[in-house]
Amino acid sequence: MRKIVFQGLILLLVLAGGVYLLTRMDWIRLLRIDRATEKVEQKLGDLIWSQQGLDELPKDSTYKRVDAIIRRLCAANQIDQKRVKLHLVENGEVNAFALPDYHMVVYSGLLKNVKNDGELAGVLGHELAHMELAHVMKKLGKEVGLSVLISITTGELGGDAIKEVIGMLSSSAYDRKLEKDADVQAVKYLKQAGIDRNDFANFLDRLGKEEAGIPKELSWLSTHPDSRERAKYIREME
Repeated sequence: MRKIVFQGLILLLVLAGGVYLLTRMDWIRLLRIDRATEKVEQKLGDLIWSQQGLDELPKDSTYKRVDAIIRRLCAANQIDQKRVKLHLVENGEVNAFALPDYHMVVYSGLLKNVKNDGELAGVLGHELAHMELAHVMKKLGKEVGLSVLISITTGELGGDAIKEVIGMLSSSAYDRKLEKDADVQAVKYLKQAGIDRNDFANFLDRLGKEEAGIPKELSWLSTHPDSRERAKYIREME
């Protein structure tokens, strides 16, 4: 009888330990939902961008300015800059966002609103961090599901599903933890590239003051809440 009780206790402990380990595992990463597969992410990124219906601005001096900042951030942080697909779009909203497979969309409204390259570098670094930390696919995997994403890339789901994904990436925030992770990573990028983080903080502070007045024009701000609080911890980071 004692032996049976002892074996039962051992079994319960093993089961409890197993349950604990299961809850602690990062299943998104283990199942590669964060990146799906390279093939799926690439197809998804190209498909979503092609369905945006946005006209890119010419690759003039403005494009070269933005591209140069991205190159500087990438070179200083050992990031493969060739993976970044930069798209400048004519749109008055102050916005920039990342799509799957390193597509980075930057609106002209953002370029007109920043006061210097340091402010712009902060925003670009933040979006680059979302890409490098696999936040784009992690968000889609969580909110849409990997099976749906695969169905989109294979053509089983049409335009409505793609529009839903586009809207999710361009106008809705990542969760608070991912946003802070992207901020922290962006500050590291800025530091390695020799760019003053205070420019990024100043940008957030300025937009934070305008938040109540013109929320419609500040899409990037509205999807990244608590801007002045973010500016504060960006200045205080080591």
